[in-house]
Amino acid sequence: MRNVPAIRYGMAGGGEGAFIGAVHRLAARLDNEWQLVCGAFSSDAERNDRSGKAIGLTSDRCYSRFDAMIAAESALPLDERMEVLVICTPNHLHRSMAIEALDAGIAVLSDKPMALDLSDAQAIAEAAARSTAPYGLTMTYSGYPMVEEARARIATEAFGAVRRVDVEYRQGWLSTAIDREGHKQASWRTDPSCAGIAGALGDIGTHAFHLAEYVSGLTAERLCADLAVHVAGRRLDDDASILMQFAGGARGTLIASQICAGEENALRLRVSCELATLEWAQEEPNSLIIRHRDRPIEILRTAGPGNMASAVSRTRIPAGHPEGYLEAFGNIYQAFAAAVRECRKTPGPPGSTDWFPGVSEGLRGMAFVSAAVSNAKGMTRWTRIGSGTTGSGATV
Repeated sequence: MRNVPAIRYGMAGGGEGAFIGAVHRLAARLDNEWQLVCGAFSSDAERNDRSGKAIGLTSDRCYSRFDAMIAAESALPLDERMEVLVICTPNHLHRSMAIEALDAGIAVLSDKPMALDLSDAQAIAEAAARSTAPYGLTMTYSGYPMVEEARARIATEAFGAVRRVDVEYRQGWLSTAIDREGHKQASWRTDPSCAGIAGALGDIGTHAFHLAEYVSGLTAERLCADLAVHVAGRRLDDDASILMQFAGGARGTLIASQICAGEENALRLRVSCELATLEWAQEEPNSLIIRHRDRPIEILRTAGPGNMASAVSRTRIPAGHPEGYLEAFGNIYQAFAAAVRECRKTPGPPGSTDWFPGVSEGLRGMAFVSAAVSNAKGMTRWTRIGSGTTGSGATV
């Protein structure tokens, strides 16, 4: 526990019946650095009030509308108002909420993907550039200690150049038409007006894409995509298979599928270098497997001997005690808290030493989705993945 003033945050969405809101609140509590002070949890007034009361908020800090929350909180004394907005809403609301908060000098920590589409993501990026407050994105899996161990070891170049990056994220929860049976979380994720131009690709494919670039240290330049809809009547992809070409010549694959019946959250990454292949799986997160070319397989364990310093910094408990999704989420919150505290002293965007995902990673994710959808619909074999924006804000 750190003896520092708590960072006051408000939540948009994430109320009664929303899985991810509870996850955010649990992650925020892990290091005793955050305090939930307000929220606009639901457009349904009764559900909004119930949500706030259930987590201990007073009625005057439970707002029926998001714009009312921003206005009221901005009018409070500096040591009382919310400092960070946590966005836990469907994708189509991210743009307006993030921009309004950033323009009010309120930091934003948003669920992924960054926005409904690339244009909205660019608008958020412009707001972040002119704001005095930081912007972060909960690409949760970068918070795992063994993910950082893999990234740090590859960065030393001890294994030589990266040659292949293969990542897959398989789920089975959408293998039937539950989105047409009143399942709230499934319904909005398969609705283009709420989710955007992609389904599984935007929901879990952006996680896989970020992990591939983050751990390998490479930039994916071009892709060839096959997007499929397996459940009749569904309007967005539920299964994606993508070939990727990386800067420097490495090749790779990405699978994002939500129709693999029986799969839970099977996120798996392999990075093959000249001298070894590194392998990590989210359902066995405490182990990093290194398959050496000329000696026996090495298995590194979270909090075990020989871990890189940056991985140790994301480890919370002694070896042998499982650390998982909530702890990884908590590491994102911990890193973003450091940026907010720095901003208290010196207003402005976070420094280059902050590792949490932010604007550039959000833009990359949306550029990836845009390129994949375009490629899958067109006749071109390969489509370039832009950075998201140029200096003028144009898509590249």
